[in-house]
Amino acid sequence: MLTKKQYELLKFIERRLSESSVSPSFDEMKEALGLKSKSGIHRLISGLEERGFIRRLPHRARALEILKLPAELQRNAPRPDASSDVDTNFKPNVIEGHFGRRDSAFDAPPATDGVQLPLYGKIAAGTPIEALRDNAHHIDVPPSMIGPGDHYALEVEGDSMIEAGIQDGDTVIIRRCANADNGTIVVAMVDESEVTLKRLRKRGDSIALEPANAAYKTRICGPDQVRVQGELVGLMRQY
Repeated sequence: MLTKKQYELLKFIERRLSESSVSPSFDEMKEALGLKSKSGIHRLISGLEERGFIRRLPHRARALEILKLPAELQRNAPRPDASSDVDTNFKPNVIEGHFGRRDSAFDAPPATDGVQLPLYGKIAAGTPIEALRDNAHHIDVPPSMIGPGDHYALEVEGDSMIEAGIQDGDTVIIRRCANADNGTIVVAMVDESEVTLKRLRKRGDSIALEPANAAYKTRICGPDQVRVQGELVGLMRQY
């Protein structure tokens, strides 16, 4: 069963895909449903994904695919108001969501618009581990944390950067880049198989990956062993 807002969003996405084969933007969806924040749209889309109605296409911006439609949409009933982007007269199979809590996407208090970044998985801040690239998960971050360029998020595992204020379980925001200044904390791929979060030091023909914990040793690598995957630009922590 879909909530009214989930149904309206699915109907809007289906109409836009039918008209132009291009998914609407989050701003367009927010305006069509009369929501004050894109955070509500993120939660509605996640709810539709969990129920198997849509899926997000990886490696493509604002790309959605409809997997199935409720019976009301399959019958292609004419809209009562052709100029409206949403069907305000939808009634069947609706859970209005008034359960005494303000935790539904359409009944939530206004929130600050966030930027949605892919959360690729865990990165070691101790012994390097193989990168986990998971396009099924995303995280909302404040726009003030994001500058120009492509960004993604990773979950920190380990304590080797604790003296730099990076703790086990933190989420780090990474700007994708292939080069970084000396002393920058970077995501570094070692020998094309291991990924780690360390401070980058260039020493002649060698590259040092420095921890920020006296219990760990600096790792010295040759110039062909290390490939920078991005630099640290922000950090998020839950208490």
